[in-house]
Amino acid sequence: MEIIKTDIEGVLMLKPRIFGDDRGYFYESYNKALMKELVPQMPEFVQDNQSYSTYGVVRGLHFQKAPYAQAKLVRVVSGKVLDVAVDLRPGSPTYGRHVSVELSGENHLQFFIPEGFAHGFSVLSPEVVFQYKCSAFYNKESEGGIMFNDPDLGIDWGLEEKDMILSPKDKLHPTFRQYTETL
Repeated sequence: MEIIKTDIEGVLMLKPRIFGDDRGYFYESYNKALMKELVPQMPEFVQDNQSYSTYGVVRGLHFQKAPYAQAKLVRVVSGKVLDVAVDLRPGSPTYGRHVSVELSGENHLQFFIPEGFAHGFSVLSPEVVFQYKCSAFYNKESEGGIMFNDPDLGIDWGLEEKDMILSPKDKLHPTFRQYTETL
């Protein structure tokens, strides 16, 4: 497993070692002992989630507030997404900045997002199967969100806005500035 640092401290890409032949491929997507060795800050994961979406779907930007804050390890089983993490850690030198990475069933990359980040993704392929591990259980009262198209964040989701499909809830999140005013 290769660990690739991003522009934001603690947010990492993980590139697994792929074993392929004429039958297909095999790789180990998660090994607790190896992860702890390579990424000492890797938490213990307690919940696995999977979603299916179609082209144009934008999910996010979501987070869980303390004490239910979640670190996530995300990957795509099939299809392609643009995955985004926004730093919500007060006092962080990268507070309010984001990093994005393309994850696909072909590149097998994984994206580690520590606690204190908003997370979202846009679907760039006709369909996608998306999996993520979470370090804390979901708690409805602790969920929060930031507006996906906040001009202060300037996230390029890789889609035309007219093609974006959002849940009613994701259309109502506050802007990043509104979120910071509540802290």
